[in-house]
Amino acid sequence: MKNQKMYEADDKMISLIRDNYDLLQILGSFGINLGFGDKTVCEVCDEQQVDVYTFLAVVNFSINGYKEFDDAERLSVPTLMQYLKASHQYFLDFELPFIRKELVDALNENDNLARLIIKLYDEYARSIQNHMKYEEKTVFPYVEKLLEGVKSTEYDIDTYSHHHGQTDKKLGELKSIIIKYLPSDVHRNNQLMAALYDLYNCESFLAQHASVEDEIFIPVIRHYEMKSQQSDVSLKISSMINKNPDAGEALSKREKDVIVCVVQGMTNKEIADSLYISINTVITHRRNIAKKLQIHSPAGLTIYAIVNNLVDISSVRL
Repeated sequence: MKNQKMYEADDKMISLIRDNYDLLQILGSFGINLGFGDKTVCEVCDEQQVDVYTFLAVVNFSINGYKEFDDAERLSVPTLMQYLKASHQYFLDFELPFIRKELVDALNENDNLARLIIKLYDEYARSIQNHMKYEEKTVFPYVEKLLEGVKSTEYDIDTYSHHHGQTDKKLGELKSIIIKYLPSDVHRNNQLMAALYDLYNCESFLAQHASVEDEIFIPVIRHYEMKSQQSDVSLKISSMINKNPDAGEALSKREKDVIVCVVQGMTNKEIADSLYISINTVITHRRNIAKKLQIHSPAGLTIYAIVNNLVDISSVRL
């Protein structure tokens, strides 16, 4: 049963830990050290240079599934990146090797089934390592460039999202074999039980890690991509204005009329009927417009018409 409390900045940090011991791993990934006494979440985060809004977003989502944020732009992407990278380090450098050692200590190395268990575990751990290394080599550098205003034309966060999934088939098979393979030696049985318990905890933490990426990290980066695209459109419009400051003067009144009709979504026949000219004349006008403006698409003509006051933006269907 999840704790349904929504934690806030003025709650005491110790209260969060008392309510949810799983948060200890989250604190570690945010780089928050213990020994904070009775200080509030805000005080602890400020002292340890962690963005409190982002910290609470991850905590409330991880504990209760809350993912509605007042303002996505308030989420600190660098803080999220710090959290995800530290989580990777925890799993790759400590948790996965630790569980492997537990399994090795609990199993008889001369037993074929024991060797199979270790092999399956190594395959599972390798799949987790490959996934996290991919994020560190491809996804994180992409996001860092995006924050610097550099948008890749060959990669986006949806490409990552489509290939982002939990690697749990090998783990399910591994747990099943371990549960069925309980040695008669009581000492080894206790060791194996402890390893299995840690394996289940590891699975839970990894699922939580993947959910934070899916429900917080990816949507926020998608938001930044949209802002980047909007900025690109603004730059293109500005470039068009600066590049062709007198382009409107180069067009005849009839050519401007044709542009307005195109912006309104009319076909060549509808333009001809509206302006009382032939379809061939419409085609000629459109060819001349394209030649003069170096604009060949209806979308481009729409931008031209808006910035040159041929139409009002409120009348355009975007």
